[in-house]
Amino acid sequence: MKIGILGATGAVGRQMLECIEERQLPVEELRIFASERSKGKKLPFAGQELTLEVVSQERLNGLDYVLGAVSNSLSKEYRPLIEKSGAVYIDNSSAFRQEDGVPLVVPEINGQDALDHHGVIANPNCSTAITLMALAPIAKLSPIKAINACTYQAVSGAGMGGISELKDEVTALTKGESVEAKVFPAQIAFNVIADIGSPLENGYTTEEMKMQNEGRKILHLPDLLVTCTCVRVPVYRSHSIAVTVVTEEPVSVEAAENAIASFDGDLLVTDHTPTPLENSDKDIVQVGRLRRDLTNPNGLTLWCTGDQIRKGAATNAVQIMEYLENNK
Repeated sequence: MKIGILGATGAVGRQMLECIEERQLPVEELRIFASERSKGKKLPFAGQELTLEVVSQERLNGLDYVLGAVSNSLSKEYRPLIEKSGAVYIDNSSAFRQEDGVPLVVPEINGQDALDHHGVIANPNCSTAITLMALAPIAKLSPIKAINACTYQAVSGAGMGGISELKDEVTALTKGESVEAKVFPAQIAFNVIADIGSPLENGYTTEEMKMQNEGRKILHLPDLLVTCTCVRVPVYRSHSIAVTVVTEEPVSVEAAENAIASFDGDLLVTDHTPTPLENSDKDIVQVGRLRRDLTNPNGLTLWCTGDQIRKGAATNAVQIMEYLENNK
């Protein structure tokens, strides 16, 4: 395979490199792209060093796959070049997730959708991917009607700048110094902020509505209803989600646990409550605290955690590429 990575210097782009190396994919050539200021710098890969380039039609030509870890605007700018090159574009931004004809894919859930692409495949929002990994086994037992979710999202979801801001604030506050929030709407150290995304007319944010809009597409449930509150927490890595799910028919806790335990990519945890710290830098989604919802006879409540840089972004993109290769 000849692979290109857009945004290779960011948290997700670097993780894509690591995932490709870890999974020992048959890479014939790997080209890494970043901004002009990073041109010529080196990144390690499989015992060698790769040189960062700027995106050009010439250097995109000849690639089989391009993995995108750039902003919406850059993704839209680069898409025509990638399409002209003939490569399959697996995009981590939200630019094309709701576009007709662009599959939105979590391979363990709807990998078959990826085979019906027209040159572009979208990666879901990180919290959506992690949540649906926990819920997909339940959906196999009975279709899901509604989801009520609260996400507790790590600062790395905002990129390298989010990580730096939390570190800098903790250091400054420990010294008794004042801090000024730049990446987040308020101080994130020793705090939580229920404000992720841009506000919409319905009172929710763009981040919160992704759970419904993307969930409908991935699960093939056009009438799925979702209420979501997204919260930023002072955790460096891995998101956690508290979820209540309502199914068409009642599903027992035991049946749900058995389904989750046998679902590829999930780890059922029953001896303790999963934490984001223990699940950092792993590809699995940990699911625990399954219990009957006390407000609805068809409801179940659970807790799940997942590394949003890996399964919520980089690993999922690499898995889509693997799925396409394995199903040629």
